[in-house]
Formats: sequence, C-alpha cells, structure tokens
Amino acid sequence: MDPLVIAIDQGTSSTRVLIFNARTAEKIYHHQVEIRQSFPKEGWVEEDPKEIMDSVYECIERTCEKLGHLNVEVSNIKAVGVTNQRETTLVWDKETGQPLYNAIVWLDLRTQSTVEGLINKTPGRNKNHLQHKTGLPISTYFSAVKLRWLMDNVEEVRQAVVSRRAMFGTVDSWIIWSLTGGRSGGIHCTDVSNASRTMLFNIHTLEWDPELCMYFDVPMEILPTVRSSSEIYGYMTSGSLAGVPISGCLGDQSAALLGQMCFQEGQAKNTCGTGCFLLSNTGTKPVLSAHGLLTTVAYKLGKDQPTYYALEGSVAIAGAVVRWLRDNLGIVQHTQEIEELAAAVGTAYGCYFVPAFSGLYAPYWEPSARGIICGLTQFTNRKHLAFAALEAVAFQTREILDAMNQDSGFPLKELKVDGGMTTNRLLMQLQADILCIPVVRPCMPETTALGVAMAAGAAEGVGVWSLAPRDLPDIRSERFEPQINPEESEFRFARWKKAVQKAMNWETTEPIYESNAGPTGMVKSINGSPWAVPPTPSYSRVDP
Repeated sequence: MDPLVIAIDQGTSSTRVLIFNARTAEKIYHHQVEIRQSFPKEGWVEEDPKEIMDSVYECIERTCEKLGHLNVEVSNIKAVGVTNQRETTLVWDKETGQPLYNAIVWLDLRTQSTVEGLINKTPGRNKNHLQHKTGLPISTYFSAVKLRWLMDNVEEVRQAVVSRRAMFGTVDSWIIWSLTGGRSGGIHCTDVSNASRTMLFNIHTLEWDPELCMYFDVPMEILPTVRSSSEIYGYMTSGSLAGVPISGCLGDQSAALLGQMCFQEGQAKNTCGTGCFLLSNTGTKPVLSAHGLLTTVAYKLGKDQPTYYALEGSVAIAGAVVRWLRDNLGIVQHTQEIEELAAAVGTAYGCYFVPAFSGLYAPYWEPSARGIICGLTQFTNRKHLAFAALEAVAFQTREILDAMNQDSGFPLKELKVDGGMTTNRLLMQLQADILCIPVVRPCMPETTALGVAMAAGAAEGVGVWSLAPRDLPDIRSERFEPQINPEESEFRFARWKKAVQKAMNWETTEPIYESNAGPTGMVKSINGSPWAVPPTPSYSRVDP
C-alpha cells in the first residue's frame, strides 16, 4: 500500500479530515462535522474551542474506522497536516488546558471602535500605518485587536496573562497543542502563514515584532513559536494516530494555493467558501499593495527553504450569504437549492445585493459598511434575490481581481477556483461572465486539504511526498468560458459599484461612555491605554 497522509481542515463552518495517497494525490476518504457559530451580540461571532477539538477527534476516529472497513492498515498513515480558518483568536490556560473564552472568529466586528480609535491616532488617519512591517491594514479582521479585546474585557484572560498561564494562538496552534499532549507537554507553535495574519508578525524578519507587540501591549511570552509550514512539530499522543508526526501547518488560503499547484510567481487561485480569497504568488519578495490588497506570507516549505509571499484580496461574505438566505430569511431549506432558484430566472432583474454583514474587506477596508439590497420593484421575488446573492460573489471577486491586476501589472488570463461554492455551476459561469476571463475548476475540489497534505508528506523526516515539479499531480479540471459580451459585464459591474457606495458609512461609532468599555463591551477610550500611541515607523522595509 502506498503511504497515506491525513489532512485536518478546520474551517469556519465545519471540520473535515481527509486521507490522501501520497503517491497519486488521490483522496481516499473524508469525514466532516459541522461547527456551530454563536452570535451573542450584533457583529459578534464566536465558536467553542472545545467543540472544535471534539470535532477534530471525531473526524480522525471516524476516518480511521473507515480505513479499517476498506482493509487498509492505519500504520500506512505517515503524517498529519493541519490547515485552518485564519485570524480566529483563542486564549487558553496552559496549566488546566481549558480555553478562557470562546474563539473570536475572523468575521467578528466587536473591535470596530478600537480600530477606529487606533486609525484616528495615526499620522493622517492612515489605516496602512503598520503595513511596512505587517503587510496589513489596521482592521477588525486580524488577531491582534481580538487578543487585545480579550485581555481588556475577560477577567480570566487578564489574570492568566498576569500569572503567566495564558497561551494565545490561532486555531492551528490550539489544535497542534492539543493533539501533541496539551497541558502534558503539548507543542505551542504556529507557522509563518498563520503568524502573518496577526498584525504582530514582521513579514520581513519572519519573527514576532517587539515594536508591534508593544503597540498592542501584548506580552511576547504568550505567543506561539513560529515554525516553517513543513517540518515535524511533534507527534500525536492519543487515539488511533498516536505516534504519527504532525508535519504540515498552513492557513487555509495558503494551503489552497499549494493545492492548486501555484508554485510559480504570478500564479493565482480564488477560494469561495464562507468568504472569498484571491491569492497570487509573488515569489520570494513581498509586494506591498497600493490598491487595498494584503501582503501575506504564502508558505515556507522547510526550515532552510525560501519564504514565498502572496498578494491577497479578502472578501468576508461569500458562501455565508447563502447560509444567511437559508437561516435568517428562510428563502431555501438547503443551501444547494440556491442554484436551482437563481437559474429559474437567470437574472437579478436590476436587483443588487451588497452582503457587507461584517463591513467591507478588500479593496475598501471599510468596517462601517453594512449589507443592503437595492433596485427592488414589485416584480422582485425570492428567485431574483437568490440570483443577486450569487452575482454578489462574482462582483466582489471582480473588485479584488481588478486591484490585483493593477498591483502586479500582469493581468490574469484565467482564474483557478476552489472551495465549497464552486460546486455551484451557475456561480462559476457568472464568475467567468463578470471577470471576462475563463474560470478553471478542479474536478477534485479538496485543494485546501491537498495543499497541507503535500506540505506534511514532504517534510524532512517524513519524505513520502515529492514536491519536485516533475512529480506534482496532474489535477483534471473543468473550464468555464465567458458567455456575455464585455459591455454587458461592465454595465452590471458599474451598477454593483454604485450599490457598494450606498452601503458605505452606514454604521457609526457609539458615543464614548465614562467607563473604558461601552455597552457592547468594546474598549472605547483609546487614549488611556498604553497601546494607544502608534509607534513611529522605522522604514526598514524590503522593496519588492
């Protein structure tokens, strides 16, 4: 039997464990468990860290049971890789092993007033004040402000930090620490791709940055050790996989970039899941965006291997809009019905849907925006709303693709896609029509899991997966060509941009109260905090 590699894919809405053949890249089996999200207050999004780990354990055991039914020995599994929803923030007690609060999900908006206060204190109210080190704008999206909120508003977290019992991590760190022993010697680490999404990490030095940590008043001892994306971090300590090395770790979008075989500069992919994420490999030098994109670490495939960077356009709400139509409006009972409903009319009939439920991400970075549906008439029905929701995903991708083309100077001639929403053929055709370029969808859609399985299998000390160009798997794909003329595409896109402007500046910061926290628990009085004064930038940036 060929060697096998397991990928743990912990996403925003579910946890999945998949088994791949390391020689052929064939998916052998997978198991999936949905994750519940809670919304305690408007704009807040949380998940239970214990439920996340329970789902990981369940998926691993069910998958190993299935192997037994297939008469495949578990001993054929040579490595485990972990890929995860990025930016989602956790703090736990290293002595008890217990989380000290729910995980604050990347979509969460509770830190909006904090972010506005920080931006107001920068010279020229510049949201890109830290970009020279982090590649990121100051935004609610990233982990540092979520961690700061936990330290300011959760007494258990504050006490644990003071008594040096606190551990911070994104979901990958929590999973790896738990699987390698937890409070009994668990490995507290992350990889460069996840670290680069915190606003505490210097993407040039590839280290936690003392100045950034001082800016947010985050003690560096609570941070995980930063490792490469492909090396042995530790070993599974329990269950069916006890003794198997965990040797791959990548943020989900970086993993998808690998799974789409985008190893060369200029190659790009777009993942449509809960959100929508377009990444373009920029090679071994970071390129700072002038058009609202993020500069992020893509991967580092070994301790002594070069670091690769990417430009990224991030959209908060993609597949989540379909879930909203199902759960909040009851337009459909199952998400798969959206395609049939939208295809029945084939047009939004002048209706435009801007799903800015968590503000707008790239290229606007406008947390005050809110979702709107405009262009309604008495003729509009739920079928038109379904079409408008799918079209919104295509329009948002067009916005970040245009920004990426401007930054890179090399317009993409086709777009590789993956993620749960790519099973929707109508959406794929809409995407090609709105972008005016072909959209290429792999027949094996599990590219995120495949990417981290490749990293885990190729790690030094494992060596069961070759990443040499001649050995990369040939992934079969389906191609969607544009079917409308560019003039119609431009007309519809212009109307969309008009709708986006109407969604802007909808939400305003609440009045500042006497206490340091407002009625929603958000820290308001920025000046009084030691992390309020922005550091003077030391422009030691690496030119692209």
